[in-house]
Formats: sequence, C-alpha cells, structure tokens
Amino acid sequence: MPERKEKQSASPVKLPLYSASHEKVGELEVAGNVFGRDGDVSLLHEAVRMQLANRRSGTASTKTKGLISGGGRKPWRQKGTGRARAGSTRSPIWRHGGTIFGPQPRDYSYKMPKKAWRAALCLAISDRAKNGKLFVVESLDIAEPKTKAAKAALGKLGVEHALIVTGDADGKFFLAARNLAAHKVLAIEGLNVYDVLNYRELVMTSQTAKAIEARFAGKQNE
Repeated sequence: MPERKEKQSASPVKLPLYSASHEKVGELEVAGNVFGRDGDVSLLHEAVRMQLANRRSGTASTKTKGLISGGGRKPWRQKGTGRARAGSTRSPIWRHGGTIFGPQPRDYSYKMPKKAWRAALCLAISDRAKNGKLFVVESLDIAEPKTKAAKAALGKLGVEHALIVTGDADGKFFLAARNLAAHKVLAIEGLNVYDVLNYRELVMTSQTAKAIEARFAGKQNE
C-alpha cells in the first residue's frame, strides 16, 4: 500500500477574533498545520469509524446447550422407542434448547496510529476554519454558571448547533452549557473528530485555540 502523504500549511493562519457579541475585534495568528491543514479526507472516515466502533457495547450474548441449565438426563433410551435418538433436551434442535454460533460478548474497539489520529483531528478543525464555521472569541466568561446565561451568550454569537471547546479558564461556562440541547461542550482533553464533524459550528476562546496549537503543532512531524 503506498504511503499516504499529508499536505501541511507551513505558514501561519490568521483567524478572525470575535467579541462575545459577534463583533470582529481583530485576528488571531495560529499554526497552519493545525488550523489550515490540507490532506487525505479518508483519514476523517477512518477516525469516525474508529470512534463509533469504540462506542459499541459488544454485550450481546446467547447461550449454547452447555450453558442452559437442565438437560443432563437422556430423554429416552437410545433404541426401541421408534423415535429419533436424543441425548439432551437442551440440544439446539429442541425448543428451549441452546443457540448455535450465536453472538457472544466481544470488544469492538481498536486504535488507529496516533499520528494519523492527530492529522485527522487537525483536518476536521481546519475544515471548520476554512468554511467560516470556527468562531474564536475573546472570552466565554459569564457572571454565574446558569444554562440561561450560556444560551444567551451563544445566541449573541449567532451559532445554532455548535461544539464548544473550553479550557481551564472557562469553568463556569462549561457547567452552564452542559444542559443545552442544541450544543455540546467539551474540555480540550475530550476534543475529537466525530464531535467536530457532527456539529455545524466550532466555538473556542483565543486562549483555548492557542492551547490546541501548543498541543498539536509540534507533534505533526513525529
């Protein structure tokens, strides 16, 4: 299989910086290999497929004839009855018998290479940035951790179905936004490809954007 080659933007990318009321107040310069990345979009499919597989419970279970209680006594003698020979009432061909080759508990999870996972996440973030769906704001500070306050703040920003990525300084907003039906809030540590692609907009503060840059920019060539 030929090696997949990733295209990375070496030059920095400038993202529009907004105030809490959706007014452009400047620009934020970030690493191009995180927020302006180009590459093989099949990585996104691989990452989402892995995440969905890892979420599968794998708890489906059926009983073979050896797992069903009873059936230890031979139902009738081997010969002389005129009936087919039978050794157990728990045989799979009997009613209430065992199941042949039924599902058993299994683990569906697997891991893709770390380098590929990081590249896929940067591709997803870059896609939102290129399509004008990445909103970098100065602050997500609210007076008190109330859902109503978080909803009002996002309404001013003009987002309808957003993934909000929070940092250490956004504790109140994280608590307030957890119950919003149309949005999802994640800490930086939980940022993933599936959620970035599953929501139309991506919202973060400039401090969070810099933290994401510091986390991934230096690892793209490892």
